[in-house]
Amino acid sequence: MKILFRADSSSDIGTGHIMRDLVLAAQYPDAEILFAVQDLPGNINGKIVEVGYDIEILKSNRINVLNRILEKYVPDMLVIDHYGIDYWFEKEIKSRYPGLILLSFDDTYEKHYCDILLNHNIYANEARYDGLVPLHCELKCGSEYTLFREEFQKEKAKGRQNRNSLNTLKVFICMGGTDHANITPKILAVMQLFPNIHSEVVTTTANAHLSELEAYAANHPNVTLHINTTKIARLMNETHLAIVTPSVILNEIFYMGVPFVAIKTANNQKFMYEYLLKSGDIALAGFNWGQLREKISLFIKPLHIELINFIDLCLDEKKMILTWRNNDKVRQWMFIQEQIALATHLDYINFLKNCNNRYYFLVKVNNRPRGVIDFTNINFEDKSCELGIYANPYIKGVGNILMQVLLEYAFGELGMQKLIAKVFKNNIRAVRLYKQYNFKQTGITIIGGENVIILELNNENW
Repeated sequence: MKILFRADSSSDIGTGHIMRDLVLAAQYPDAEILFAVQDLPGNINGKIVEVGYDIEILKSNRINVLNRILEKYVPDMLVIDHYGIDYWFEKEIKSRYPGLILLSFDDTYEKHYCDILLNHNIYANEARYDGLVPLHCELKCGSEYTLFREEFQKEKAKGRQNRNSLNTLKVFICMGGTDHANITPKILAVMQLFPNIHSEVVTTTANAHLSELEAYAANHPNVTLHINTTKIARLMNETHLAIVTPSVILNEIFYMGVPFVAIKTANNQKFMYEYLLKSGDIALAGFNWGQLREKISLFIKPLHIELINFIDLCLDEKKMILTWRNNDKVRQWMFIQEQIALATHLDYINFLKNCNNRYYFLVKVNNRPRGVIDFTNINFEDKSCELGIYANPYIKGVGNILMQVLLEYAFGELGMQKLIAKVFKNNIRAVRLYKQYNFKQTGITIIGGENVIILELNNENW
């Protein structure tokens, strides 16, 4: 038996189609398997070859291009797993090759002209295809047809392996093989609010933002990055919580019995998302920092965050902050780079008592001083302000926590709609941090003879 699979993968399409096709192909060990694919940016065609199947590279998704492959190989079955191939495309194929068995994957209740329709998602409802497929079409819908790799079956037999290791909880994070919306860094930032968490991040070389993730993992020992891993089932089985998209991966999450939070990132996840809501499972319509923190808190106790206004600090705390501010690591990025005297520092804090357009806060995490956030030039009429942030120079890895606290206070407590940050152009780490939270560069100016980037963030973009 000859079986031709027609599917694609890329940084935009993702890798899920190819991965599930490989599982289906493995169910035909005696068949001659061939994949017809395009050579798109960020593809995983190499994975197909690695498994041992031949591939034919197509120049386009046009029907005449596929016809040439069908005429060349004369397969007995054509498996179509492609959102870019519709009912009319399939009907043309069947009219030209009536003896060809056509199996179509479907996730979103589309109209198909096929002999077999496979919707292996847990939400799949056979009745929804009434009038969408030919009368002769064999429907295979629901969890009984879900495709699982052998590794999942082996891990399932072991039972859950999520034992605590030195009181550390593992969180499995996978926003798909490509994470086209680049949500993973934002999720990791939220995870910094929870103590004793180790994040197991799964992605592939098809991820266009891979270098950003690699840099983040290198600077955060509580994050492990798994690229093109073959041990997803084991990682799931050992985790305490999963943060994933409401897509095919949730079939595996349910199978393994892993608690989860799902974040919708694409329109083709609509039906899984709606199924989760009806089932009472936790699903977010999109990434939202506050909502995600709240949902994770149902499983894991968050860090205790405390904001102390400068005017309420004790003398020792005021002196501590001055020591931070005068440290070379902090002072080099200040617009006033001279060291501040204690008397000047205390006078400024006294001035703040009668000032209603600027606030400075010491941020404590689990009662430990971690940094400073400030809001200046506050305009309550147009709901905008400038902001600043600096960390305790004697510790590392708190930038994301400070940024999250700052944004929540600005948009929540102060009711701001627009935030403005001014950062030295050569302060690469600070610029990267702001852009990670969707700040956009709106201009550049000169302060003290140095180039300063102006970045802005609107509430709706947070």
